[in-house]
Amino acid sequence: MGEAGRHVSDRWARWRQGVDLDDYEGRWAAMAAAGEATHGEADFVDTLAPRPTAVLDAGCGTGRLAVELDRRGFDVVGVDLDDDLLAYARRKAPGLAWVPGDLATVDVGRTFDAVVLAGNVLVFCRPPDRPAVVANLARHLAPGGVLVAGNSVEPAGADAFHPEQLDRQAATAGLVPVARYSTWSREPDDGGGYVVTVHRLA
Repeated sequence: MGEAGRHVSDRWARWRQGVDLDDYEGRWAAMAAAGEATHGEADFVDTLAPRPTAVLDAGCGTGRLAVELDRRGFDVVGVDLDDDLLAYARRKAPGLAWVPGDLATVDVGRTFDAVVLAGNVLVFCRPPDRPAVVANLARHLAPGGVLVAGNSVEPAGADAFHPEQLDRQAATAGLVPVARYSTWSREPDDGGGYVVTVHRLA
């Protein structure tokens, strides 16, 4: 990891230590080759109304979402604090903008119609940093823009995540709740173990 890696949570550090990135990438490639749906997050963004033009993939990892959004014609920028993951992303799509940075402090220098946090990004952030992450990403939204986040729900524990927590942080950042689902395919929120939330800049 690079300089920004100093700000990672213990949970993220454990995940990174236990994952082989070549195997991780290979699993997604194998799923796609087998005809399995691998772009639910992109499908979700593609059907937002009004459809966004510019999207910030916040916590972009190896670039799976950003590359697919670019393929669909979106103006997309990816941000991540892990240099190794960004290296994979750059190899996939060297022409895209890949920005290294901590989501709590990074300044991309522009605004977006949508900021997307896919793949448990907030769960992997340190709990004390989450309000700053939400506030900073809200500053990257154009008027009327939306913050979309998919996370596992963990109501207990020191680093747990639950959607009501995000609602409070979003409200402090000037965002209002729009929708909450249990999947990226817009199944109704069932109070279960996963949630996709949409908040809009008021």
